[in-house]
Amino acid sequence: MNNLKTLAFTLSIASLMSCKGATTENEVETAKNTIENPQTAAAISTVVEESVTIQIAMLLDTSNSMDGLIDQAKTQLWDLVNKMSGAHCNEQQALLEIALYEYGNSGLNSEEGFVRQVLSFSTDLDLISKKLFSLRTNGGEEYCGTVIDNSLKQLEWRDGANDLKMIFIAGNEGFNQGAVPFSSSIAQAVEKEVVVNTIFCGDWNTGVQLKWKEGATLGKGEYMNLDHNQKSAYVATPYDNKILNYNHQLNDTYIAFGRQGYDKKAVQMHMDEEVQEVSAQANVKRTLAKSSANYRNSSWDLVDALDDEDMKGKVLTEENIKTLPDSIRYKSKKEITAFAKAKKQERTSIQNKIKELNQKRDQYIATQSLTETNELESAMFKAIKKQSALKNYKWE
Repeated sequence: MNNLKTLAFTLSIASLMSCKGATTENEVETAKNTIENPQTAAAISTVVEESVTIQIAMLLDTSNSMDGLIDQAKTQLWDLVNKMSGAHCNEQQALLEIALYEYGNSGLNSEEGFVRQVLSFSTDLDLISKKLFSLRTNGGEEYCGTVIDNSLKQLEWRDGANDLKMIFIAGNEGFNQGAVPFSSSIAQAVEKEVVVNTIFCGDWNTGVQLKWKEGATLGKGEYMNLDHNQKSAYVATPYDNKILNYNHQLNDTYIAFGRQGYDKKAVQMHMDEEVQEVSAQANVKRTLAKSSANYRNSSWDLVDALDDEDMKGKVLTEENIKTLPDSIRYKSKKEITAFAKAKKQERTSIQNKIKELNQKRDQYIATQSLTETNELESAMFKAIKKQSALKNYKWE
């Protein structure tokens, strides 16, 4: 009977503690005090501290006319990541997961509806960036219903009460093409509580006529349009070079381990170079993102791994230690841990300096007369903020 009471009470607290209609800390504490069994209180605490995740599936049209859209996605990913680092629910930092699909490209398999999963949900921002840079446009058929259907069936969507699940599909052809009706795909999304947002690359009214607005309405999301060929406005500031200099110091605090560690480290360095070639703006924003909470690399970086509660007990295995740099490979586990903690302090110090420079950078940019841009990142972030408000997310 006590176990049944415990389960029932814990479930009731879980339902109360979703971000939507979240209870106060005092109410939770009062609830805990009404239970004599300390194990029950611990169970409630676990529920209260349930992780919060924002899942974003980006479905991008890679037909011939979409080079501008892909360029915006490549360069503006880091701006979106920077803004997303301010998302909190129940005072918890929201974890960001991004998945990527391409559709409408004649180089893709016609039997699969000219659709390809480029990347399943991932927190690896360098990998996401690498995949965006790998996209190439080619003429084809744009089947929106098919790509939405695939993303719903193939991706591992979370089911937590606090999780925010969104699809952003961008393109410029008719929304109702292909064998899979978009209405049936979007009905699946609504059932899974996945919000479908549509971004038409072109004139607003044309997008309405081509049913992009209808798709967003059915998906309980936002319909937006943008000029996918618009070039981002960039204000150079006196702080940009200083921020980029700190990026090199930041990279030096990463210590690769494991079978894929050195490959992942190489990707980190390679994406720095790729983004640098695109624009100074993208490079600065990538560095800012690398100083944010969303830039986590516990799967291959010793510093992040030993700071991760789920990872730190699995890191210093004999096999992993053999893959560490020679300078620390032959040290004791205690010495290796101390070395990693020192690197963590060094990294935190550098990240704080970058954040301080970014505040000054933002203040400088605010003094310049800039018109609001209508680009991929700004369209996505407006929709994210609006939809997150329905679950009482807070933004810092």
